[in-house]
Amino acid sequence: MATRAVRALDKKTQILRAARGVVMDGGFQELQMNAVASAAGIAVGTIYRYFPSRAELCAAIVSTVSQREVDVLAGIAVAEGEPSQKVRDAVRAFVLRAMRGKRLAYGLIFEPIDPEVESTRLKYRRAIARVFETIIREGVAAGEFRELGVEVAATCLVGAFMEGLISVLAPGAAGVPARPEEFADSIADLCLAAVVKPGRLPAAPRQPVGAAEPIALKKP
Repeated sequence: MATRAVRALDKKTQILRAARGVVMDGGFQELQMNAVASAAGIAVGTIYRYFPSRAELCAAIVSTVSQREVDVLAGIAVAEGEPSQKVRDAVRAFVLRAMRGKRLAYGLIFEPIDPEVESTRLKYRRAIARVFETIIREGVAAGEFRELGVEVAATCLVGAFMEGLISVLAPGAAGVPARPEEFADSIADLCLAAVVKPGRLPAAPRQPVGAAEPIALKKP
């Protein structure tokens, strides 16, 4: 029984890896069951045993990859350091990872997608906002950040740094800047300036946890 469960998990992982690869190459618009079956080296019918519809497969990809991004940001939120530095590190990490996994990141954040999948995307955007709520509350308590509505501030920060990426991620856009670190710093500084008290900006950015990895998982 356990062996059968392991085989099922392995097959599901195989399908998700193949599907993620299809999205990384051509976006969710190219995510068709035939393409995934070909990439995974399995029959189309096998996919339907694990994912009864294309929408469920799309939702699984969004969920799996987005959770990894939430985990990376949560790790920054609970690490040692001042809240202002955590905001900067978290924004930089997200932006740099998105630029390194450009096509997949565009699919996760901006690409038009099945309406039934949109709720999954919004769920993880809210999860990211909750991570920033934690940091902002810490910053307010420490006197680094201005007194403000924490939930509204966190939601606005997430919207700001995601929207700042569209000119880089969108198909047909100019592409990743020649100096991606500087681009990430600019977005992070703008986000931090929205919440920090005057004169409390950290001196210099440091390499945040997970920033070296793209938005993509080795293991779904």
